[in-house]
Amino acid sequence: MNNSQITHWCHEIIKSQAPTGGFYIDATMGKGNDTLFFCELAGEEGKVLAFDVQVKAIEATAGLLIKNNVAERATLIMDGHEKMKKYAEPETADVICFNFGYLPGGDHSISTKAQTSIMAIEQGLEILKSGGMMSLCIYSGGDTGFEERDAILEYLKNLPPKQYVVIKNEYFNRGNNPPMPVFVFKN
Repeated sequence: MNNSQITHWCHEIIKSQAPTGGFYIDATMGKGNDTLFFCELAGEEGKVLAFDVQVKAIEATAGLLIKNNVAERATLIMDGHEKMKKYAEPETADVICFNFGYLPGGDHSISTKAQTSIMAIEQGLEILKSGGMMSLCIYSGGDTGFEERDAILEYLKNLPPKQYVVIKNEYFNRGNNPPMPVFVFKN
């Protein structure tokens, strides 16, 4: 692996675990890079749902998917990730991906919040298939503070170990509160 960016690293982990042609959810669409990754993984047979609350995110993602000829593989939903149960049935998703924080280059006052993020994780765990995985990129410090990071980690720490394996990673030699990749595997 040549790239040490958190999203690239998470994609490599996901590729090593996820089936091609599956059902994937990008719970925090942003600029659409994870949605595009999932569309490529989905191929002709799979499907992708992607959520965001900002028009700017929907537009950026739609443009990226059109440019890469995969727009028909994804449904872009302008709604909060804490409402994903309205759009996906229990035990159906192979992978769910989160990037907590704010839209890069966007309005920093619009960001994910601890309460709704934990609600989204809870719903995501219900939607995940047995053997499925969840990828969480947790950004903290700066504008977003540490409240959301700490609340998410506390929630994940208390998941039943017979049902879930939680792996928390961190950049060990970087300052300025680098993002933290966390993976949850459903047994």
